[in-house]
Amino acid sequence: QVQLVESGGGLVQAGGSLRLSCAASGVIFRLAAMGWYRQAPGKEREMVAFITTIGSITYADSVKGRFTISKDNDKNTVYLQMNTLEPEDTAVYYCNLVRLKTYWGQGTQVTVSS
Repeated sequence: QVQLVESGGGLVQAGGSLRLSCAASGVIFRLAAMGWYRQAPGKEREMVAFITTIGSITYADSVKGRFTISKDNDKNTVYLQMNTLEPEDTAVYYCNLVRLKTYWGQGTQVTVSS
């Protein structure tokens, strides 16, 4: 059974940084593609960053140059380093794993105050 456990969310002032982590279990992690999505109140869930099994990375235009996704196959963990945070980044952030099926974490709240 695949499980994803996110951590690292919280409240930060604009311009600050946070690092989200997502630990996966129940899957051959190196064979999984991983991503981070977010959903702000009243908005649809959107892709933030995605990394494939061969390390190809895609970012949403709104976070390019500020966010960095990385995947540690030894620790079965994917990270999202978020720098220069803006109030518009406030959302619930979800970890996503794709390996034969799509799996989601429970979400972690990120709030950026102005």
